[in-house]
Amino acid sequence: MEIHRCSLKRGITRTREFEKKRLAAYAVNVGTRCGHQCTYCSTPALVRMHPSFKEAGKSPFAQGYALVDPDTPDRVRREAARLRDRGLVQLCTITDAWAPEAQEHQLGRRCLEAILCQPSWSVRVLTKNAAVVKDFDVIERHKDRVLVGLSITGTPDQEQILKAIEPDASGIRERMAALRETRARGLRTYGMFCPMLPGIADRAEQIDELVEFACECGVEEIFAEAVNPRGRGLILTQKALAEQGFREQAEAVAAIRNRVHWSRYVTNLIQRLQGSVRRWYDINKLRFLLYPGGLTPDDLARVRQDDAGIVWLGKNTPNSRRDTV
Repeated sequence: MEIHRCSLKRGITRTREFEKKRLAAYAVNVGTRCGHQCTYCSTPALVRMHPSFKEAGKSPFAQGYALVDPDTPDRVRREAARLRDRGLVQLCTITDAWAPEAQEHQLGRRCLEAILCQPSWSVRVLTKNAAVVKDFDVIERHKDRVLVGLSITGTPDQEQILKAIEPDASGIRERMAALRETRARGLRTYGMFCPMLPGIADRAEQIDELVEFACECGVEEIFAEAVNPRGRGLILTQKALAEQGFREQAEAVAAIRNRVHWSRYVTNLIQRLQGSVRRWYDINKLRFLLYPGGLTPDDLARVRQDDAGIVWLGKNTPNSRRDTV
């Protein structure tokens, strides 16, 4: 993988969109292109105009490279000390602070230390890399101020399929083991099922398995989301699955490129997840992140009949289009 350096303007930024998602009021990001190379990632569409891509001579939608800013912790430390209106910071919202290129500079660990050395800040860790366990000693020193989440995008029996579309992220079993260790150490946890792809993580029995796992890990909340159809993510995901011989899953992804099919997939996913959470957990702690603009009128009406656990997002809410980096 090619690794390019970039320069970000900010260390800690206010993120109105993630505040609406009930994830965090602030964001820290360590680059603009993540080395996990997830094919469905919507970040390239969100930050495609960032000058770092032009400076690196790369398309935001190309694969095989990462853009990282090793100086991020220094800015974070300065801003953590300077800012007086403090709160919950998500590490990260655009890239992953434990992706391979970030690990080379210990960015996850250094950002945690930079934030937590100041009072009144708390951190929500989100990663797809089990390497976060190496930094549990930092988190243990501030255990009441840190929430740990590993993005679980499917059940263990789907690991090889997911490896085709998340090539440089930790395997699902490794991520699950890391979250179990989080719980075993007495650290705070939350669940993150994002995205729950069709043909991979949207069947009732798969959802039940994921929800039961979250309960086992003592999560404080469960966040979930359908795959974002924006940009080229669905096309790249379909292609990667087909090339690896996972044709059934590739066809399921191809189908939701049609608005009617995408709408039905999202509606069914919501209802199955609500049913599972009601059986195994607490519907009041479900956070299904929903942009309803792509739903058909009939499906939107179905969802509105029972919107327990749904966090409504979209144009009618005062959110930002993207975080400032």
